[in-house]
Amino acid sequence: MKFSALLIATVLATASAFTTPLAATRSFTLRSTEETTAVIDNVVGSEAVVEPPAPVLPQKSQALPFMDRPAALDGTLAGDVGFDPLGFASDSPTLLRMREAEIKHARLAMLAAAGWPISELMDKSIAKVFGMAPLVDSADRVPSLLNGGLGKVSPVYWGVCIGLAAAIDLYGMSRKSTDGYTPGDLGFDPLGLYPFSPADRKEMQLKEIKNGRLAMLAVFGFAIQEFTSKIGVVDETPFFFKPITQTLGTYMSDMTNGGYIIPN
Repeated sequence: MKFSALLIATVLATASAFTTPLAATRSFTLRSTEETTAVIDNVVGSEAVVEPPAPVLPQKSQALPFMDRPAALDGTLAGDVGFDPLGFASDSPTLLRMREAEIKHARLAMLAAAGWPISELMDKSIAKVFGMAPLVDSADRVPSLLNGGLGKVSPVYWGVCIGLAAAIDLYGMSRKSTDGYTPGDLGFDPLGLYPFSPADRKEMQLKEIKNGRLAMLAVFGFAIQEFTSKIGVVDETPFFFKPITQTLGTYMSDMTNGGYIIPN
């Protein structure tokens, strides 16, 4: 009898060595409905309050690495590289007002950067068609604060410009109360070019502010260049404003007359 029991035990032990180990034993505890609901609410609640960490802002200015980043310039606005060495944007409301002014000047400068050379190229032809005296002077310079000649501009033109600017400004002020308003948002997009995603919108805003800043520098450069050289920008740097065939012919003629190229 003992031998039979020993034989059975040995066989069972040997068979268990060839079986797959079972997973760790799970313990199941019966809970009441109230306890189960409390556990679920605790898990869901803990997941709801978990938020991604806020991005760490740089301590130094991106534009001026030797200076600390201004507190108001947190990178929210497009084109923000932490450049405010004189501390004009002391707080967020002041920053938004200054961005609003920057956008207005940038858009006006982009129009002026195109209108300045176009007027120097076409003013005489347009004036001839309407039988009027041209506004550009003998050196093809447009009227400006430094060039003079602003008195030749019709007061009606100034009145239309001021009235249109005032109307646009009042409309922009009325838009500030709308939800999600950003500086310069006039809701004007007749061609539907403004993107839908926030990332693409900020990219377009960045392009606009970069081109606007470049235009402000360009218009300032136009005024200084014409004041110092006494020549219109379209004549002093014709490669940027006139057809290549015309500018190349003039360049070759100047080179020939200067003795650099000996004609056959």
